[in-house]
Amino acid sequence: MAGDDALGEGRWVKLICGASNQDLAAVADLCALYAVAGVQCVDVAADAAVVNAARTGLSWARERTGHAPWLMVSVSDGRDAHFRKAVFDPSRCPPDCPRPCERVCPADAIHAGPGVDPSRCYGCGRCLPACPLGLIETSDHRVGLDNLAPLLAELQPDALEVHTAPDRFEEFERTLDQVVASSVSLRRLAVSCGLEGHGLRAADLVTELWGRHEALRKRGFRPLWQLDGRPMSGDVGAGTARAALRLWQQVRTSAPPGPLQLAGGTNGATIGLLEGLGLPRSSGPAGVAFGGMARSIVQPLLQEAECRRTTLRDWPFGWEQALALARDLVTPWLSRP
Repeated sequence: MAGDDALGEGRWVKLICGASNQDLAAVADLCALYAVAGVQCVDVAADAAVVNAARTGLSWARERTGHAPWLMVSVSDGRDAHFRKAVFDPSRCPPDCPRPCERVCPADAIHAGPGVDPSRCYGCGRCLPACPLGLIETSDHRVGLDNLAPLLAELQPDALEVHTAPDRFEEFERTLDQVVASSVSLRRLAVSCGLEGHGLRAADLVTELWGRHEALRKRGFRPLWQLDGRPMSGDVGAGTARAALRLWQQVRTSAPPGPLQLAGGTNGATIGLLEGLGLPRSSGPAGVAFGGMARSIVQPLLQEAECRRTTLRDWPFGWEQALALARDLVTPWLSRP
């Protein structure tokens, strides 16, 4: 099913690889895996090496299925939790530390000795409160605005996502001007914004989105509104799925024109909670984006492939197991009645 058709029918599914994820082998495998599972879009960091890895995975999937999801890249108009990495000096860690940071990291990015592997860290922040000595900090990991237009011209994505926040309207407009200057033809321009961390009420968020809508309309972009319910926490539990769905319920009747997509805390529980509302598909969200859950359910198999010094694509047994897990997450959305 084509991306715009899926958005119109409420069957859109996007894979979020992570705006700071630079684990190239994992990106290629994740994009191949979820493309075969049927997603309409994969969202990756605005980084040439990452985009090349994603295209490697998507080409592999297209050769086998004929299915070609959109390639989306994510940028931000200011500081954002999605564009950060954890950092700490491992020499300051006590020898007897039980290393709770390592246990809570969903990306397997923290190990004794080297500390944080920056290629794997995608900025979820769960290690920050876990450190008993408060040694872990974050570093900003965004594309500079001055470099955005030439970068997009180089990457040639099918779609773009701009992460924004309250009181950053001028920065948002400057970002859009850079997109225009790149001369890239985009299928959609997604806007990601949520309540958490911004002190917003739902009504405030709607006001922010209407302002972004006017800026998009003036420049001729087709919007996709990504509602970030509980950022980067979909692998935590059903409570985050409820938060993502609740945000959509709060804004769906007053949001600006354009598809509303669930994100931020979405997981396997989301579809059941949505069906429990008893709404016809035409009245529901346009679709869903899976990030933390999509990665975490196949992470052990990605790690096993790495231990075998191969890729998931080249390990038939691991591939079949991972594909079954990916389809369990994706198929209920693709086949919504």
